[in-house]
Amino acid sequence: MDTGDWRYAVGLVVNLAFVFCEFGAGLIADSTALLADAGHNLSDVLGLAMAGGAAWLARRGAHGAAGGRRTYGFGKATVLAALGNALLLIFACGAIAFEAVRRFAEPAPVGSGVIMTVAAIGFFINLGTALLFMKSQHDLNARGAYLHMMADAGVSLGVVAAGGLIMLTGWSLVDPIVSLVIVAVILWSTWGLLKDSVNLAMDGAPADVDVAKLEKALMGLPGVRAVHDLHVWGLSTTETALTAHLVHDREDGVALLMEAQALAKRHSIRHTTLQLESEALPDCPGC
Repeated sequence: MDTGDWRYAVGLVVNLAFVFCEFGAGLIADSTALLADAGHNLSDVLGLAMAGGAAWLARRGAHGAAGGRRTYGFGKATVLAALGNALLLIFACGAIAFEAVRRFAEPAPVGSGVIMTVAAIGFFINLGTALLFMKSQHDLNARGAYLHMMADAGVSLGVVAAGGLIMLTGWSLVDPIVSLVIVAVILWSTWGLLKDSVNLAMDGAPADVDVAKLEKALMGLPGVRAVHDLHVWGLSTTETALTAHLVHDREDGVALLMEAQALAKRHSIRHTTLQLESEALPDCPGC
């Protein structure tokens, strides 16, 4: 399914409406956990807006005009959106942790019934939104949206648990304690997204491409004596590019190109640029 579709719009509208409701309920119940959950939901709205906008840009400029300034189109916007999503999650965690620590020094009674009801609604909204992106884990941008919504579903579930404990024990410190536990869970789940998005932003090879194995496979093609200037990077969160020089002694260069391109596709690389050389050029000493 195309990542630039209705899922982002649905998630955006539903979650934005819930943010306003939850923020108001948090003020009424005087709950740090509920206000933190509302803040995190707002970061979800912003994250979905970035991810959806980036997916739309990627579709709009999927094939850049050869004479334009963006010859690869706007696919890289999906990488930037995934990176922004990860950074936004980390920022939200910092804000939640700060408020939770402050509540340790200034504990206050909270409305447990309101907390549980609103947070339970939030859990189902966020879980439902996350499930929209569950089958798109190969796309880092959609994966960012999925993790963002699953993290918020976890936050909401933790807030429900906090409300239940407060109702049973009357211990208001449960509210900030649960908030800090949720922060730790979110940070743990965000690390992989941050690492992968930074790697792609730095034009690193996607995690599903084994560069050493790919180079060995190219070397194994009939007639290929050396491979140099091999580069693999992500054009977007779903499209990978490869450039390489192949030193060979074959007469059927076109056939060699077709074999190399077919090999690249087996490594999930669709955009391939290859230069064939009968002998190593000066920029490849020792090839």
